[in-house]
Amino acid sequence: MSNKKVLPLLESDVVPCCPPLTERPLTADEAVRTAVMFKALGDPVRLRLFSLVASHEGGEACVCDISDVGVSQPTVSHHLKKLREAGLLTSERRGTWVYYRVEPSVLAAMGQLLRQYAT
Repeated sequence: MSNKKVLPLLESDVVPCCPPLTERPLTADEAVRTAVMFKALGDPVRLRLFSLVASHEGGEACVCDISDVGVSQPTVSHHLKKLREAGLLTSERRGTWVYYRVEPSVLAAMGQLLRQYAT
């Protein structure tokens, strides 16, 4: 039996994608989900933490590897929680450490959202 524990995400936050902005107008629900995602990334510390996780070797990062971003550890935890709540990260506790991963569909969904059609 494993002692790994996946921290829960809100169901509505798991799917942060919507169609490309140039495809059609967003529905109200799509706009809310997208705004939550971008709001979470609108803070420089959160954006840096997201980038650290996304670019970390193996596609996941221990909180011990990404906590040196110029703010206190409780502040890092607060920002990581906001990124999880926005559906941008998933986390898993392994012993005393928590490991973070970018939600697999997130980068593709963000790229698709901002994709421009070739003219």
